[in-house]
Amino acid sequence: MEDKDINQKFFGLITMFAGATWQFLGKVPNQMDGKISVDLKAAQMYIDVLEMLREKTKGNLTSKEESLLAETISSLQLNYADEAAKPQDKKEPAPPEACKCGCGKENCDCEKKDETANCGCDK
Repeated sequence: MEDKDINQKFFGLITMFAGATWQFLGKVPNQMDGKISVDLKAAQMYIDVLEMLREKTKGNLTSKEESLLAETISSLQLNYADEAAKPQDKKEPAPPEACKCGCGKENCDCEKKDETANCGCDK
């Protein structure tokens, strides 16, 4: 292998870990459901794996592979720091409690009655 080459399996491994990290940083949507979510613990775990990979492969990579790995880690770390600095209280409001009669209506007034009372809804 010439020094200018990047092993395609190595490239695939790095991009797989990076892609998952971008997803956990909330920078790209989840491929399964299309939603954006942030999981900083998972993002940090993937960054740690890439750093471990850099340490364990030291001296065995081409200069292009070393650059790919170093630039990927650096970019992910900068974005992690940016995301970690944001307030993390982006919790969605809790859904309204289901009514006691089971009708599922948000405006059902059965909450004011006991569980066995008829709330007057269509159920």
